[in-house]
Amino acid sequence: MTREQNPLLTPTRLPYGLPDYREIRPEHYLPAFRQAFAEHADEIARITRVRSMPTFENTLLALESAGELLGHVARAFYTVSSADATPEIQEIDEELAPLMSAHQDAIQLDGQLYWRIKTLYEQRSELDLTDEEHYLLERHYREMTHAGAALDDEQKARLTALNQRLSILSTTFEKNLLADSNDLAVVFDSEEELAGLTAGELSAAAQNAADRGLPGRFVVTLTLFTGHPYLSSLTQRDSRRRLLEASRARASRGNENDNSEVLREIVALRAERAALLGHASHAAYITSDETAGSPEAVHDLLRRLAAPAAANARREQAALQAIVDAGPSPFPVAAHDWAFYTERVRQAEYDLDRTALRPWFEAERVLVDGVFRAATLLYGITFTERADLPAYHPDARVFEVRNEDGSELGLFVLDLYTRDTKRGGAWMNSIVSQSRLRGTQPVVVNNLNVPKPAPGQPTLLTLDEVTTLFHEFGHALHGLFATVTYPHFAGTNVHRDFVEFPSQVNEMWIYWPEILTSYARHIDTDEPLPADVVEKLLASETFNQGFSTSEYLAAAWIDQAWHSLSVEDAASIEDVADFEARALAEIGLDNPVVPTRYSSTYFAHVFSGGYSAGYYSYIWSEVLDADTVEWFRENGGLTRENGDRFRERLLGVGGSKDPLEAYRDFRGRDAAIEPLLKRRGLDG
Repeated sequence: MTREQNPLLTPTRLPYGLPDYREIRPEHYLPAFRQAFAEHADEIARITRVRSMPTFENTLLALESAGELLGHVARAFYTVSSADATPEIQEIDEELAPLMSAHQDAIQLDGQLYWRIKTLYEQRSELDLTDEEHYLLERHYREMTHAGAALDDEQKARLTALNQRLSILSTTFEKNLLADSNDLAVVFDSEEELAGLTAGELSAAAQNAADRGLPGRFVVTLTLFTGHPYLSSLTQRDSRRRLLEASRARASRGNENDNSEVLREIVALRAERAALLGHASHAAYITSDETAGSPEAVHDLLRRLAAPAAANARREQAALQAIVDAGPSPFPVAAHDWAFYTERVRQAEYDLDRTALRPWFEAERVLVDGVFRAATLLYGITFTERADLPAYHPDARVFEVRNEDGSELGLFVLDLYTRDTKRGGAWMNSIVSQSRLRGTQPVVVNNLNVPKPAPGQPTLLTLDEVTTLFHEFGHALHGLFATVTYPHFAGTNVHRDFVEFPSQVNEMWIYWPEILTSYARHIDTDEPLPADVVEKLLASETFNQGFSTSEYLAAAWIDQAWHSLSVEDAASIEDVADFEARALAEIGLDNPVVPTRYSSTYFAHVFSGGYSAGYYSYIWSEVLDADTVEWFRENGGLTRENGDRFRERLLGVGGSKDPLEAYRDFRGRDAAIEPLLKRRGLDG
């Protein structure tokens, strides 16, 4: 295959640098990667062969100019491998993982390149650099040091081997989880077993069954997290039990998709790598280059929140038990009962049934009159669907985004629906990242996993799915607005424990009156969500926070427990479930009725994603988020002036500024924790 025959190696004819997925076939990816690896390696070699002393131009600027083809190919491929991982794509991913790891290590551990950057870093006070250039130099030096560039050759060889093996294991973990999640999708024989679901939900389950060659039956697919939206609606207790048991069994059944040994090896190798790099644990290694600074700071926050959260959960459990005990056939409340009886308690205390709200949350209206409208009012941007631009899957839709003055900002791609080839959860990624140096504008993607109804049926969202849509769009805004010179700082390339902050802030517009009355309108009557229902939703915001905070903290603690192990301790772990149980007991979050949001064998965030020793970042970022929401309310809320300030001082800087410095620039001070405690009902 010649270069001209590979659409990944020739300039795209589409606007914004969007790859033409109509022309890209699986067999194009690996040749394109090999060509891109070679070109990038040659570009780095040209930097290190320079005989003159390092300057910003011949080292940092040249480094930032390198790797453009590799970035293009990688973003195009990984968008597909996460959202449409056919068996052919999975095979490519498995073959690619060690190649990508080796290539990245060859650059990050390059001794000559490190010497040039270190020399500049030591002279930084004497260099005439802009603030962004100073920070770029600092980040490259810190990141290469953190990656192991200062190690000797023997240590680097071992580190490279560790990184390659870990890349393979992470890919294996995700592949196993996807396969076992599909295998454990729950098959029901009749509508009676699914009593309580809406017509749209039944339609989606029937369509799932038909797609699997099971006409006349119903298939409920699993979500990434432990729970499931249907648990709050299903009236048949045994159906709830089957659904939750299937979810909790994923990748832990002793079959070919079991992740127990995979994750044990991941933990052991991460501990060894951390020790090689001079850290006591993987958690210490990760947090040393995050805003938290140390695992101790993380543990202090988690412990501070865990005790009151667990106490709140116990009070909530007692309320659920009282409801059950008042019924005709009392039984001890189990984990699969929690969501169902929580809705009964919510109805009793607030006269509110959240499961009945779906007719007010039609997906298209939530998107256009909710998510997009809030962004237009706050930032002045507009959205136009571009049906002429191809995405990587027929379900993915492309929108052109423009600034208030009509200038081009970028493209937004929405991939809403679940499918067997898509990994679980919801996420944002970039297909093209913005850079003044390269003259590129952003193309960002939001992926969700909403069940797709049968043709002709409307897509009605749960309130949780509405929240997810607003949340992920917050990430998209970060990717669209970041306006930087250097690719290293593009989009959401910020500290991991800061990246969730903009997305969590964007959730505040869900209940903002001007937005809610626009998108929350009944699918049949167009009536807005009744004012008294809105009042009840607001009044119940801290309701069930004991459960939701506990399940999240439990997962964050499991992540920390695995990644705080030394090399010796990691080698001694034999039973994954036993280790997890002991970790939860240690922090007092071992209530069997409140299962952890993710158990280890399906904890994709930390074993196949980028959140290892970093799942704490959601609550860490929420401190900033809650404080920012308070600022918006104090300053008039949804105004263009407020939007411009948030865009310019936080979202717009991307990764080109220390995140906490950027926050202080926006807020005028450091974030206070009190708004978070109040939001979570932990201030009592």
